[in-house]
Amino acid sequence: MPTMWLSETQSGLFLCLGVLMFFDRSMLAMGNILFLIGLTLIIGLQKTINFFSRRQKLKGTAAFASGIILILLRWPLTGFLIELYGIFILFGDFLITVGQFTGNIPVVGPYIKQVLETLAGGRRNVQLPV
Repeated sequence: MPTMWLSETQSGLFLCLGVLMFFDRSMLAMGNILFLIGLTLIIGLQKTINFFSRRQKLKGTAAFASGIILILLRWPLTGFLIELYGIFILFGDFLITVGQFTGNIPVVGPYIKQVLETLAGGRRNVQLPV
């Protein structure tokens, strides 16, 4: 039986299409539910409610909730992108902490730290939510 060889372009195209196929509505909805349950179990119900209802986090909470609703309304890719924006707004304060931790990784650590600090946009010394 002859084998088929794919070019780099074809294999890249199939990889991208395969990743897009993972944006299944039910999987994303289940992941969102498990994410919220896990966050609640880690920091507690009251702190979770306080975290999502803070005044400076309302924009992120609205984007995250809108993303979940769009996923449930069968717009998984759009909902995921809006949800990703909301998560960045909600948990962007942790980027400095993650950057400091990854700065100790040999060879690539300083580069990762620099990228995360740039993405955080000067949010140094911000009160963390927990």
